[in-house]
Amino acid sequence: MSEQYNVPFEERLRTCQQHINDKLMAIFSSLPFLNSPLGTAMQYGAVLGGKRLRPFLIYSVGEMFGLPKKSLDAAALSIECIHAYSLIHDDLPAMDNDDLRRGQPTCHLKFGESQAILAGDALQSLAFEILAKQDMPSVSLSDRLAMIAELASASGFAGMCGGQSLDLAAEGKQIDLASLEQIHQHKTGALIRSAVRLGAYSAGQRGREVLPLLEQYAQAIGLAFQVHDDILDVIGNTEIIGKRQGNDQQLGKNTYPVLLGLAQAQQKARDLYEEALDALTELEKRSYDTATLKQLAGFIIERNS
Repeated sequence: MSEQYNVPFEERLRTCQQHINDKLMAIFSSLPFLNSPLGTAMQYGAVLGGKRLRPFLIYSVGEMFGLPKKSLDAAALSIECIHAYSLIHDDLPAMDNDDLRRGQPTCHLKFGESQAILAGDALQSLAFEILAKQDMPSVSLSDRLAMIAELASASGFAGMCGGQSLDLAAEGKQIDLASLEQIHQHKTGALIRSAVRLGAYSAGQRGREVLPLLEQYAQAIGLAFQVHDDILDVIGNTEIIGKRQGNDQQLGKNTYPVLLGLAQAQQKARDLYEEALDALTELEKRSYDTATLKQLAGFIIERNS
């Protein structure tokens, strides 16, 4: 087993967070007009806080195939830019109208609505510039192209944006559990599945051979992540979760605690965790080390923010 497993999981996650922050700042430092209102808003939205779970997932999958971190940096940075853009836009008055993100004023409150919109737009473009241009040792051009297509699909109409649209359309309406899962499999799950796929595509054919099992794992943790987010909206502490507790209820959003009750929602998260472990067990039978992916699945349903 790698020496990294002797390091506590949350310490490895913090190391990843710092690595991503440093890499993002290096990229921002190379951009023109860095100190303009737009450049400052982009940095605020992308570098301020954040768990960096999606980059961590890319690194964890890639390292399972023995890939060096340098081969995975571009994918990790690009998906975090997409995630940051989605949060900036999700917080806008026309969307969720949030005033708190990661414990700080949301981007549109800090810099104005027009700059926040542009910051999200520019971060989306930056994601694909990074994925297209940044050095990716040992990753073939055909695999890089597949990764660009994957991130575009996961970010757009068939993925995250589609899920956001379904979520907005459902506000104030009573929907069933299947409809709620469809929303979250797109809005939240699409980028989590994409992180797994990007890590797998980095490994070429070896990654594609076990992609169905990795996708089973990603599907489970992606939904578990959202179920637990819904739970935190009910029982979480605003100062700890970094966003306004109870906001979903105020907006009339459909959530797992609303549809199932709190206890059943908590059981749903545990069931999804077990589904994720089942997929990893099959990967272990093929001699892959899944220790980090197991720990990540546990962290997703136990976190307090």
